[in-house]
Amino acid sequence: MTLIERYIALRVIKMAVASILPVLAVIWIVQVLARVNLVTDSGQSISSFFQLAGLILPTIIPMVIPFGVVIGVAQTFSAMNADSEFAVIDAAGMPRRRLIRPVIIVALGACAISFAVDNLVEPIVRVQARKMIAAVYADLLSSVIEEKTFRKIDDGLYLQISKRLHGRTLSGIFVADYRDPESELVYYAKEGAIDEAGTTLVMHDGEVDRRSANGDISVVKFMSYAFDLSQLTKSRGGMTLRAIDRDLPFLFHPDPNDTDVKAYSGEYTAELHRRLTEWSFPLVYGLIAFVIAGRVRTQREIRLHPVISGLAIAFVLRWLSYYMSNQIADAPIFVTLLYAVPLAITAICMILILSARTLHLPRWMTRGLGRIPLGGTKAGGGR
Repeated sequence: MTLIERYIALRVIKMAVASILPVLAVIWIVQVLARVNLVTDSGQSISSFFQLAGLILPTIIPMVIPFGVVIGVAQTFSAMNADSEFAVIDAAGMPRRRLIRPVIIVALGACAISFAVDNLVEPIVRVQARKMIAAVYADLLSSVIEEKTFRKIDDGLYLQISKRLHGRTLSGIFVADYRDPESELVYYAKEGAIDEAGTTLVMHDGEVDRRSANGDISVVKFMSYAFDLSQLTKSRGGMTLRAIDRDLPFLFHPDPNDTDVKAYSGEYTAELHRRLTEWSFPLVYGLIAFVIAGRVRTQREIRLHPVISGLAIAFVLRWLSYYMSNQIADAPIFVTLLYAVPLAITAICMILILSARTLHLPRWMTRGLGRIPLGGTKAGGGR
């Protein structure tokens, strides 16, 4: 690259990173706070929480990178135009199409990062996150680790212990089971233990109080009682991998015997084509931003800020891609559209760039903006 091309590429990278980091931090914090119940409900340590937070981060990066490229390209060329750098470059005779080279190089680098994270890193961290959550909930002891504190184990099921002894032994056990609307069961036991598989709570020397729907109460003392937890631990600790958790080779050749593949085969097709198209968004969005901002403009020209225009188009295209990928399971025709839209936009942008054409606001919009008074004058320049 020439000196001016390296200068533009460096400015685009700096601006893109500066815009990506705050947005990435906000989205990451929102996603992490939505899973804070892993600590509050299951009694896990704060280190487990931060480990899960670290696994969430790579899943957000491919979503943010394209918008960072839009902001970086649009803001860089807008600032160069405001500082009259474009005027100097244009006066020196440098063609507009030469300016697109650093944008394409930076955008292709962003595409490579997006593809690698989306197809290599993200499936691995998603599986690790699911394993971590499954391991937490498969062991019921993690849900009752705090002594003398009521824990909601399931809807209508609460458990409290007075003390945890050696191994898996518990003392002072209280269990309230309101899951059956026809009867309420309350268990008391001096001690007990959860088996190694985490599927049964064996209580010793206690009683169970049963209240029926008509108000009858019965009390039964027991020397030993086994409380079944198998369905509970299975439902909470089971790990089912979905299409979004699979790696790219599996999406190309799904296992026909996989239960989830049989039930949701359309989702696997949609996820495959989503992975094969979304990596190109940084390039598409970068070209759009260049078409909008990559030319000399006068300061008196009526226009929206290039960043606003670029982000507006990028959000529309992102929503359109999301909509089409969700429709693939029911309408395979959207597979063609999912590839055709970014290819068509790329072709249109390259034609506009190579032919030195520019985009302008519609006349009705410029007339409307020109009527807005700015400091006692109109945007068009007259009083």
